[in-house]
Order: sequence, then structure tokens, then C-alpha cells
Amino acid sequence: MADLVKQNLAKPIQLADQVIKAADEAASFKQECAELKSKTDKLAGLLRQAARASNDLYERPTRRILDDTDQVLVKALALVLKCRGHGLVKRVFTIIPAAAFRKMSSQLENSIGDVSWLLRVSASAGDRDDGYLGLPPIAANEPILGLIWEQIAILYTGSLEVRSDAAASLVSLARDNDRYGKLIIEEGGVGPLLKLLKEGKLEGQENAATAIGLLGRDPESVEHLIHAGTCSVFAKILKEGSMKVQAVVAWAVSELVANYPKCQDLFVQHNTIRLLVGHLAFETVQEHSKYAVVSKATSMHQAVVLASNNNANANISANKVNDLDDDRSQILHPLGNKQPLNRMHTVVTSSMALKGQANVVNQDNVAKSNGSSMLNSISNHQQSLSLSGASNKAREMEDTATKAYMKAMAARALWHLAKGNSPICKSITESRALLCFAVLLEKGSKDVQYNSAMALMEITAVAEEDADLRRSAFKPNSPACKAVVDQILRIIEIGDSELLIPCIKAIGSLARTFRATETRIISPLVKLLDEQEPQVFREACIGLTKFTCTDNYLHLDHSKSIISEGGAKHLVQLVYFGEQIVQGCALILLCYIALNVPDSEELAQAEVLTVLEWASKQASLIQDENVENLLAEAKGKLELYQSRGSRGFR
Repeated sequence: MADLVKQNLAKPIQLADQVIKAADEAASFKQECAELKSKTDKLAGLLRQAARASNDLYERPTRRILDDTDQVLVKALALVLKCRGHGLVKRVFTIIPAAAFRKMSSQLENSIGDVSWLLRVSASAGDRDDGYLGLPPIAANEPILGLIWEQIAILYTGSLEVRSDAAASLVSLARDNDRYGKLIIEEGGVGPLLKLLKEGKLEGQENAATAIGLLGRDPESVEHLIHAGTCSVFAKILKEGSMKVQAVVAWAVSELVANYPKCQDLFVQHNTIRLLVGHLAFETVQEHSKYAVVSKATSMHQAVVLASNNNANANISANKVNDLDDDRSQILHPLGNKQPLNRMHTVVTSSMALKGQANVVNQDNVAKSNGSSMLNSISNHQQSLSLSGASNKAREMEDTATKAYMKAMAARALWHLAKGNSPICKSITESRALLCFAVLLEKGSKDVQYNSAMALMEITAVAEEDADLRRSAFKPNSPACKAVVDQILRIIEIGDSELLIPCIKAIGSLARTFRATETRIISPLVKLLDEQEPQVFREACIGLTKFTCTDNYLHLDHSKSIISEGGAKHLVQLVYFGEQIVQGCALILLCYIALNVPDSEELAQAEVLTVLEWASKQASLIQDENVENLLAEAKGKLELYQSRGSRGFR
């Protein structure tokens, strides 16, 4: 970069020398040319000073200022050349307005100001005359650009404290206006922000992470951030940073992924999922070995002992395994306080015990086959253990609010990472994340609960389309699945919460996972069809439709359950009197129920056939060809099983 700057500086320096020489040879307007010479000489001195300091010059403003200075000096040279003696006739017919010298003098003065500002802004903090640099004349028409240049230059050359303040200023600018964020990226602000995030103090790191999250407002900006190395820096912070900074980084991850979903896999390549799940599991449930660095020296010692034992000591090893499983079954409150044993505690404990036994057996096999290599690397492991222990102590000492915020942001990041991505959802569900979400839905703070519910909504939406994921992650006999369903149903039964809609969507996405013996699902959803907000009506109808459509093997049983819970009369009211966003969904659900149970006496009493006949004449309800065909089929089925005289029972 320094060589390129020197090359760019060579031309204006040469032009300045030519202007000075031509001014000395002026035969007319000598006083004006002398004034231009004086200012050009000053400008040339500043340009030579810039050439000597080319290694320290801030690149973006340097290019613009040098381009502008080139143009000014070319015009100045053309002006003074007109003043040279080329004969009386040429001098008589060469007209030079006096205003031209005043204008040129002003332009040279501006160039002097620009180069002078460039030298000051590119100097280290200790070499500057004062704290405020002012605006360069080149940025007079766009003051924000000058301010951005100044703050980015400080990020390059200032102390850690000053760089933290500069990052805070960029946060303010990026938050106020999307265009300012684009300017920060275009003017080279991403690199020094990432450097501050890696090297800065706590406040500086928080400001840098916040700025990066705010800069990723659109796919193009996020792509620029990714190419600058954001993923690796974020992964490093999530692994080793302070919890306050880690929480802001998790938020930034969620922002970047939300605005540019294509970067999901790039974050996965840097182990972001593993690190986020680890933060989610901290003091929620014991972290899965797949998502945690070994933190107890005894665990490594035990592995080494297992490697050296023979088959005769298998029983002793098994006893140790049982003791280890007992230790792993301690469940903690998400905010750090131990809670009394309850149903959730039992569910989570049983799930952990099952996974724990499998993990230890695998560790035993690996230890027996690789015992010698583990012994050789024991010193390296001990070093990592001590670091991990220190890190855990620091995390445990964080205040409750910070821990809750960390969990909320980890859940938010997992929510956006999981959206529409089957491999990521599989990675999440193979960890303890589902158990964590279940516990946090019950015990977490408001933000933690909401983000956990949204994450589950996205994971179940993917599982609805991915049969393999649905079968592996949401098996009916899985303790984790049972825990999640229990909490979702609890929220639906409460019925008055911002968690309600994501939970309705989640339970609808799981419609094909429930067995015929699972009878508690339909009733809470049917109750939502009575006296709720239109959006809740709509989601409840969509969710119940997934239970009654032909894709669901148990659609007949579910349809009968809806009827027995009084769903038919609610649906009739919604089709007749519901808002437009509700009517269509209610009609589709009613059609499926009529197709599945056309001989139902309750449907006859609710005059469902009359409703369907009315709906078939409403253009707003049958705009979709699929809905029109479904309606015709349901109406025909009802007409076959219910005579006109038996539609109602007075």
C-alpha cells in the first residue's frame, strides 16, 4: 500500500514543481502568480511530507484527496502558463479574468487543508496537536464522511481507550442510518473493528461487536463482513472471550445470519453451533461431551486409567462410570440457582443418563485403542484443562443478568442459524439443545423464553419437511422430545403469551410425530378457536389442519378428537364471521374434517354442509384452485352421508 501511495503522490508533486517554475516565468499578472506560487510551494511541502509518511497514511481519504489535488494543480498550471511572455499579440488576445486567480487561490487553499488534515488524521494519537481534527474541505458537502474517516483513522492509530470511543461513535452512526453503515464498510472500517474485537479491552470489544452487527444490514454488507474474516474472529471470542462480549457476538451472529441466510454454513464451519450450544447449556443442563471441553482433571485421569486397564478390571470401570453418570445428572437453574426436583428435572436427568452411558462406553473403547497416544499428550491436555477451568470460574462469577443475556443471545443466534437449514438443525438436535430449550421455556427470562420458542419453531419447521430429522430428533419416546412438547403444551394452555404463536407453529410442525395414544394435543389447540386474536385463530387452524390432512396417518383419529372437543361449532363461526385472514384457514380445516368424518352427527348439528355451500359462492374464499377442489370434494362427501332433512337438529 505504501508503494502505491508514493506512486500516487509523485504526480501532484511534479505538477506543483511545474506550477512554481511557471509562476516564476510569468510576464503578466505577476502579483497573482506570486500568490499562487506561495500556496503551491506550501502544498508541495505537505505532499513531500505525506510521501515520507506514506506507510501511515489512511488509504481511503488519501486516494480521494490526491485525486482532487491533481485536478487543482492541473488547472493551476494551465492558468499560470497563460501568464508567460509569448509576444505582444498573444498577450493582448489572452483574456484572464481576475476572478480566475481568486478561484484558483481558494482551491489551492482547500487542497492545503485536505493534505494537512490527512497528515493529522493519519498520525498516531500521541503526535496529534489536539483531540478534535475538524473536517477536511473535501468533505464540506458531506460532513458525515469526514467524521467516519476520522473515527476509522483513530481505530487504526489510537490507543485502546481511544479506539473504543471511536467504535462507539461508529455504532451511533450505523444505528442512525443504513447509508452511514455502508459508508463505514466502503471506507475500510471493518478491518480495524475486527482487530479491536480481538485485541481490545472489554468495552472496546463490546463496541466493536455491536458495530459489526449493525453493519450487516443487507446481504451485500454481510458478504463483505464475512470475507473480512468475521466468522473466525467471532468463533475465537465465543470460545475464549468475556461472557459480556460473547453475548454481543452471539447477537451479531444472529443479525448477520438473519440478513444473509447464505452465510449459515460458513459459521458452522467455524464451530459456531457447538460454541453457542455450550453457552446455552451452561448452568442449564450438564453440557454434552460433544459440545464441551473437558474441565475436570479427574476425567482425563480416568480415561488414562481406562486405557491401561485390562478386561479383568471392566467391572471396576463400570462402577466408576455409574458414579460419573450420577455426577452428570445434576440439573441447574438457567440463572445459576439449584431448583428442587420436579417433573422437568426427572425428564432431563433420564435423557442425560442415557446419553452419558453411551458416551462413556465410547470413551472406554477409544481409550483402550489409543491409550499410548493419550499418555504421550497428557501434558498438553493438562494445560488445556487448567485454561478451561479458569474460564469456567470466570463464567460462574458473572452476574445473573449477564448470564441470562448470554443465553438469550445464544438462543437467538441458534434460531436464525437453524432457519431452513436441515444439517444445522440435525447438529443442534444431536446436542443437549432441545433439553436446554425445554428447561429455558419453563425457567428462563422473558427474552430467553421467546428466543428459545422461536428456535424450536424453526427446528420443527425443518423437521416437518425432513423425515429423517423428524424421526431422529422427535421420536415419541425421546425424553428430550417429551420435555419440549410438555413445555409447548403448557404455553398453549396458558393461552396469553407472546410465546403462543411460535409454540402453535411448533406443535403443528410435529403433527406427524404423535402416536394415537397421545390424546392431550388436540384439546388445547381447539380451545384457541374461541375468543382469541385473529392471528392466533389463523395459526391454530393451520396447526390443526396439519393433524387432519391426508398426509397425517392419524388424520381420522385427530378429526374425531377435534369434533369431540367442540371444534366444529367454532370453525363454523370463524368461516361465517371471522376476519379475512382467518376465514380461509378455518374453511380448509372444516373441509378436511368433513372429508374424514362425513357421517358425524356433530357436523350435521353444526350445519357444516350449509356452511360449505355458502362458502362455495364466496369468491374471496375460493380464489385458490386447490381450495375450490377441496371444498367441492368435502361438500360432495357430506351430501352423500347427510340428507337435507337431517342437517340440523332443532
